[in-house]
Amino acid sequence: MHLQTFVSRTAALALVALGLAACTTTDLNTPRTAPAVTPPVQRPAALFVRPAAGATIARFDGVRIKGIDIAGNLGDPVLSSADGRIVYVGGELPAYGNMIIVKHNETYLTAYAHLQTILVKENQVVRQGEKIGEMGKSNTDRVKLRFEIRKNGTAVNPEPYLNGLLQQ
Repeated sequence: MHLQTFVSRTAALALVALGLAACTTTDLNTPRTAPAVTPPVQRPAALFVRPAAGATIARFDGVRIKGIDIAGNLGDPVLSSADGRIVYVGGELPAYGNMIIVKHNETYLTAYAHLQTILVKENQVVRQGEKIGEMGKSNTDRVKLRFEIRKNGTAVNPEPYLNGLLQQ
């Protein structure tokens, strides 16, 4: 055998031996642990829930519209956006028609305006998602719900609170 062939075969055999030595066998009877699974990142729950199912037809501008207008049909349910106590029921504010105001804590109030039917009384405690009224068109040209959130007495854009982007 030529010396060059002998050296080549010896080198190849050494590489195969090193490769085999690096391999390990797996005992098929040993239970395997699953890799750690990282749970998906979840958005925090919204502080307030949407009070009616319709589409948003007017958005907060802070001047003329101090909340959002939600479209609907006469008599559609209006739900309390969060737990709280009813602090106002009435129709004395012409721009709002028949309205409910719910105090949720020392920071937040919500207002529900243009109602056809009011199903709650002042000082009544309500829970998030509880039906408090029915959509109407009191003092407006179409059936809709005007929904406002007041933080420390100031109107704020409700949408970030409804989708979980703002928690405080």
